[in-house]
Amino acid sequence: MNEFPEKFRVKALAAGLRADRALEQAKLLGAEIVAVAREEDAKRLRGELPGVEVLHGEEGLLRVATAEGVQMVLSSIVGAAGLKPTYAALKAGIDVAVANKEVLVVAGEAVMKAAKSSGARILPVDSEHSAIFQAIEGKDPAQIKRIILTASGGALRGKKRHELDGVTAKEALCHPNWSMGPKITVDSATLMNKGLEVIEARWLFGMPADKISVLVHPQSVIHSMAEFIDGSIIAQLGVADMRGPIAYALSHPERVPLGSMELDFLKMGPLTFSEPDLEAFPSLGLAYDAIREGGTMPAVLSGANEIAVAAFLDSRIKFMDIPALVADAMEAHDTDKDPSVETALSADGWARRFAAGWIERRAL
Repeated sequence: MNEFPEKFRVKALAAGLRADRALEQAKLLGAEIVAVAREEDAKRLRGELPGVEVLHGEEGLLRVATAEGVQMVLSSIVGAAGLKPTYAALKAGIDVAVANKEVLVVAGEAVMKAAKSSGARILPVDSEHSAIFQAIEGKDPAQIKRIILTASGGALRGKKRHELDGVTAKEALCHPNWSMGPKITVDSATLMNKGLEVIEARWLFGMPADKISVLVHPQSVIHSMAEFIDGSIIAQLGVADMRGPIAYALSHPERVPLGSMELDFLKMGPLTFSEPDLEAFPSLGLAYDAIREGGTMPAVLSGANEIAVAAFLDSRIKFMDIPALVADAMEAHDTDKDPSVETALSADGWARRFAAGWIERRAL
């Protein structure tokens, strides 16, 4: 925002538990509305941000997402917590740049219907979906044979099934290419992150699961590709830096000049590709199962996985317990085939409770 003050102005911010960061950013960017998670933080910030409307909890998120005069919401809250404010923004006709996979994973059909009804745009921020968006923009969907999402393979790429039981959180968090939060980094290590992206792509681009492929591409230079019915493939390449897809979503259909983002073909070395190992990393296969089942099943996949990853990071379960827990939750779930936002969130809540019980029993 500081690089292009003539193009962007921040009116509202949501910062969850990071109240000090909210304070810093609100002062820097001149935000008029701030939302944090805890009431005590909101009370403190009101004293330090005179003239700024400071709220907390879900009410604060909804206020930020639907603030009058806002033209675009950047939705990047981790997990299903981002669904209601994102849905509210779309219902209000506000464009959304979506960096939160779970919004479309948990309630993709309802979210896309809300956008279509209000005329709001959904612009992808994930590097893979931004790549596909750029590759197919303006193309006839009937001409697209399939889309190919690339995956770095995460911190544990190349390891076999028998090598993964003893993986520690520290090992899973050592992503070779991207700097991300702990939850998404572990998801990258299990390949669940790619599975969530498959589900997200299904809704963003209207593609069935059998037209969405995944290739492991360790160099993270080709961010994703679209293959057309004549065999032609359009790929989007770039450095591994999220500023690119974020800037494109915010400025679309224009592009803004970003310094130090040039890709040097002479220095990047060879580009390699391989099939994902679904025996060692079954989470990707579970995501395909969830999207084929449809209904509330993706919500269960996402909710159970979120609790499982948190437990792994807290050393309460092992690395390979993550997909095992998710698989058991999916097996136990009675799918609602036509979910609303409310029933999708209910399924997410059911999955979280199931996962908590599964972890508790495992500890006995």
